Amino acid sequence: MITEIIDKNKQTQLSPDAVLNDLMDGNKRFTENKMHERDYAAQIDKTSGGQWPQAVVLGCIDSRVPVETIFDQGVGDIFTARVAGNFENTDILGSMEYSCKVAGSKLVLVLGHEACGAVKAACDDVELGNITHLLSNIKPAVKATETEGDRNSKNDAFVAGVVENNVKLTMNRIREKSPILKEMEENGEIKIVGGVYSISSGKVTLL
Repeated sequence: MITEIIDKNKQTQLSPDAVLNDLMDGNKRFTENKMHERDYAAQIDKTSGGQWPQAVVLGCIDSRVPVETIFDQGVGDIFTARVAGNFENTDILGSMEYSCKVAGSKLVLVLGHEACGAVKAACDDVELGNITHLLSNIKPAVKATETEGDRNSKNDAFVAGVVENNVKLTMNRIREKSPILKEMEENGEIKIVGGVYSISSGKVTLL
């Protein structure tokens, strides 16, 4: 049973590649139903005085994509930001800058997922209350995706392409809009990566 946490000394010694490998190893355990047994009470106690997460993950709010679970992470291991469609905005960029520049995280992971409802709504030009503005953040990925079929949510291949492009464009905008994170990546202090989660298999595929 795991009782240990990531402390400052351990976090400092981690490399971005090591953190990415840890998350992907955790996802492998998740898909194989071999997840670590954790003493959450002990981890809660040990993190009560501070936190040193190894990564920050930007994911979708989808209930089928519980970020800590699919990467088999414990209390204090990762920061998680979630918004429908897993795109960046000023507040999320600030949260990522805090995660990496202030709190010492080594990895930024933008995580899209298969059959994303927000992406489907953007493909269908849905307009409804504040959802309209939310979907405007995904529209660039819709425009950037080519298809020989219908350009709507009934075309599974088109939706899958938009999901991938949305992750890639979000990564690009993070670098464009955050000089802090861009500089950290250029200096090798962090990595900014993207992936897509399969709701049918539980597997994360890196892009």
